[in-house]
Amino acid sequence: MSLLALESVSKSYGALKVTDDISVRVNKGELLGILGPNGAGKTTLFNLISGDVLSDAGRILYEGKEITRVPAFRRCHLGIGRSYQVPQPFGNMSVFENLVTAAAFGDEQKEQDAWDTAVAVLEQTGLLKYANSPAGSLTLLNRKRLELARALATRPDLLLLDEIAGGLTEHEAAQLVDELKRIKASGVTMIWIEHVVHALLAVADRLFVINFGKQLAEGEPHAVMNDPDVKRVYMGMEA
Repeated sequence: MSLLALESVSKSYGALKVTDDISVRVNKGELLGILGPNGAGKTTLFNLISGDVLSDAGRILYEGKEITRVPAFRRCHLGIGRSYQVPQPFGNMSVFENLVTAAAFGDEQKEQDAWDTAVAVLEQTGLLKYANSPAGSLTLLNRKRLELARALATRPDLLLLDEIAGGLTEHEAAQLVDELKRIKASGVTMIWIEHVVHALLAVADRLFVINFGKQLAEGEPHAVMNDPDVKRVYMGMEA
């Protein structure tokens, strides 16, 4: 059984259809990479999965149960965690306090459990030495790490990652990829939107490409990247 299934999901804003009859399944333990040009509807797709916005048509199933109209906080409690493209931590709170907040409200953990989770995630993501630093004082790489850490503190079974490699150096992106490999090895299922293609190809089991809200291609990563339509639309190359 798939962990997540989208069945003919659509979303419009006025006359603009940003997600158009999308159907995709994500299996437990896999990492699905999502590609598409700017404005293709990728983040809207994440918003529909996380419950930040509700679809106009279609169904979303999680562990075989329909969650199409379930609010975002309930989806988080069910095990769907996400990061956002632009990190927005509680800047005046410490890194540790940010994680405790995520654990307590995102996963309904009791106080001591939330503290324990926060420490474990700090160690996992290399942020332990910044535990007492104000979140707003972190470098871009560490804000990205904190964004990932806040999602992990909710103890997700499904982790949605929105362009977390954007703006990182080559070395920093490599560090991030290593961290995602460790998370994947722990059994967490992931969906990753990313424009840094080489980073995505290093960990993705499958790619799903959209354009103007419609599915363009899906399959084994290197086969998808060699698809003539993907080359034309995503990379600006004629077949």
